[in-house]
Amino acid sequence: MGQASADANAAAGQTAAARANPSAGEAARGSETPPMLAAGGIGEAEGSLPARADLSAGATNSPNLSSGLPTHADPAGSRAGADRLLSAGAELLIAGPGGVDRSGDSSPRRLARPTIALLVGTVVLLASILVASLGGAAGLPVGGTAEALLDKLPFVDLHTGLGPLQQSVLDQIRLPRVVLATLVGALLAQAGAAYQGVFRNPLSDSGTIGASAGAGMAATLVIVFGGGPEHTVAGIGAVPLAAFVGALGGVLTSYVLGTLVGRGGTAALILAGVAVSSFAGAVQAFVMQRSTTDVRQVYSWLFGSFAAADWSLVRLALPYAVISVLIVTVHARHLDVLALGDDEAATLGLNPVRTRLIVLAAASLATATAVAVSGIIGFVGLVVPHVVRRVAGPGHRLLLPMSLLVGGAFLVLADLLARTVLAPAELPIGVVTSFVGAPFFLVILRATRERDR
Repeated sequence: MGQASADANAAAGQTAAARANPSAGEAARGSETPPMLAAGGIGEAEGSLPARADLSAGATNSPNLSSGLPTHADPAGSRAGADRLLSAGAELLIAGPGGVDRSGDSSPRRLARPTIALLVGTVVLLASILVASLGGAAGLPVGGTAEALLDKLPFVDLHTGLGPLQQSVLDQIRLPRVVLATLVGALLAQAGAAYQGVFRNPLSDSGTIGASAGAGMAATLVIVFGGGPEHTVAGIGAVPLAAFVGALGGVLTSYVLGTLVGRGGTAALILAGVAVSSFAGAVQAFVMQRSTTDVRQVYSWLFGSFAAADWSLVRLALPYAVISVLIVTVHARHLDVLALGDDEAATLGLNPVRTRLIVLAAASLATATAVAVSGIIGFVGLVVPHVVRRVAGPGHRLLLPMSLLVGGAFLVLADLLARTVLAPAELPIGVVTSFVGAPFFLVILRATRERDR
């Protein structure tokens, strides 16, 4: 009874004090920790928020978003603050389980996986180049071919052991073809990854916005009416030049139509690309019906081939390839932010329309370059990024360089099959990639439908 009376008196005293000083009572209640937060927090318990993504100032395990907000009192720091906020959003987007950023951490454990992945991709590409250099109508010894390839490196001087004829076959026939196939595969794969990141659509590739169809239409017109593949303009083959212009024209037309109809939205761009591709295909079919004598040449080019590969085509493609790869790679983090959506990207300080335009232009430049020197090769930009994403994850800082390596290896091996399966005849390389890509496309489509349910 005495204890109960004491508790009652104490409660009455606290009530009276609270009535006399309401702010003090609110402060006392505010200092109490809710049971769920004391046990680890709602986000940590239910997984709705990263467990270690502390957005308050002073946190050391995650980006400090509050410190990156620009203020009116510091105009000079607004740009830097926006950049820090954008960087923080990208890092949180590709954070691993528990909200810990696995890409920006410089610890050896965090760097091990990307480093190993890039090393494995490089080894696979080099092995593919060696195997493709050996295969063909004229057999080359493994040891001599490997030494000859190493001898091409700077500051390396080896005695290859190859005869004059074998060395000529390697230098003038095999190597240009292998190098061009590597370059084209890398460009198509990275462009496909960029298209998928821009449109946030796993089924996007170079055919999405009219690049391949525009190149095919332009090349067909030159083959039929412009003097054929032997015709040159300023020392450059007329067909590759026309394909390059046609691919860029198809992309530009799709973008203009998408901007006029849907103000540059992803759905409008894709629909405009479908319309442009359909129109270009109709023109191409009409021209082929008018001139049946050139149908064989047109079909050979439309399905892709490296039979005419030489060092001049490599030199033609290399500058544009370097430019496009650099631009897309620099925007890797921006592609991660675009995955959040346009509104969220704008909140983080990114201009989604400008970023999408820059990446689309660079990816289209890569596609146009690849199509100009090899013809239309399908499914590389669709298959390779999906395979790499399964291994390397969705972060574009690793996805883009891995797509370069794996895409180059994939197309080198596909070209090896194309020239050896029916030797001495050759299959169009697009036939080989279609055999691989068509079933893979159905698998992706089924997985996408199941995910959307």
